Amino acid sequence: MKALHFGAGNIGRGFIGALLNQAGYEVCFVDVVQELVDEINQRGEYIVEIAGPGHENIKVSGVRAINGLDQDAVTKEMIEADLVTTAVGPNVLKQIAPAIANGLAERINQHAQPLNIIACENVVGGSTLLKEYIHSHLNEADRQKAAQIAGFPDAAVDRIVPLQNHEDKLRVTVEPFYEWVVDQDKIVGELPRIEGITYVRNLQPYIERKLYTVNTGHATAAYLGYHFGYKTIDEALRDEYIRHVTGQAIMETGRLLVAKHRFDPDRQEQYIHQIMERFSNPYLSDEVTRIGRSPIRKLGPNDRLVGPAVQAEQYGIIPEHLCTGIAAAFLFDYDQDAEAVKIQAEIRERGLAETIRHYTNIEPHSSLFQFISEKLELLKEMKSSPSSKPSGRL
Repeated sequence: MKALHFGAGNIGRGFIGALLNQAGYEVCFVDVVQELVDEINQRGEYIVEIAGPGHENIKVSGVRAINGLDQDAVTKEMIEADLVTTAVGPNVLKQIAPAIANGLAERINQHAQPLNIIACENVVGGSTLLKEYIHSHLNEADRQKAAQIAGFPDAAVDRIVPLQNHEDKLRVTVEPFYEWVVDQDKIVGELPRIEGITYVRNLQPYIERKLYTVNTGHATAAYLGYHFGYKTIDEALRDEYIRHVTGQAIMETGRLLVAKHRFDPDRQEQYIHQIMERFSNPYLSDEVTRIGRSPIRKLGPNDRLVGPAVQAEQYGIIPEHLCTGIAAAFLFDYDQDAEAVKIQAEIRERGLAETIRHYTNIEPHSSLFQFISEKLELLKEMKSSPSSKPSGRL
């Protein structure tokens, strides 16, 4: 069995590529960093380190790589692949679509073997989005053929892969926990037999559970941690106030998920406690600036902070602590992040109210806007006068 995986970065090697390899697939990575491609081909293996007390090392062997700019190589692999996956980042899906489309067009004109293409990205409906990009590069005849043999099952993926600092260019450290949930109904042909994948009939609840718990909590801790001068997530969560606000924010999203998707309340609470422990893993230290990067995307109307806050109100849940996270995001003035710089410039030029409305679609007359404004002022006050910051519950 052959798997073609786009993205040989830390997530690609440490999560998806490793699971595919353990499932018996011959894994070929696709990346545009020639140095990385050469290193993989020269060694044919790498180590995945599990961030925990035992520091378990897992050897991933028998892997190879091609450069994504080599269209002939990509096409050859597409023709022979039994599965295609990606871990390139949501914004890069559009860039890899032409190469996949060319390879898919050649494949469907040579044989009719089913092929599933799974985008393992931190975005809702990643595979569906990639399908749209790919189909835009196909002619009508090939689109009709592709609709019969190419599946684009959406997926929810979850594994924390922190910033790496290894002399070994291929070694990657990951947390022990992982989750890979795939929409079974969009699979074409037989289900890929991969230990670690959970197939479900309705993916949306699992996508939102991950986005509104893991990503919401991570972002909240990162923005509050940055605001109060902490460098890493685990360091920030040793601050009782930040830990409390982060925990309560995802308790608010938890109540939303229970009401909306009928998750079991006790299991959701256990999930939340598990997430908080994952964030606090001292073997998994990650920088708040890395987790907080790209705040424009994270403040989007349907993303991890604003999305659950708006919906919570619709279900009669007061999103007080979610609003603290949103407020902290608007105080994220890290000068090495282009989106953070842009938001701060707009606040100066257009004012806070218009900037909040522009990025979140939250209107200034709404109760949600009032909450955010109050939390902004509170956070500024606590930073200027640390003694005013509550040490525990609000």
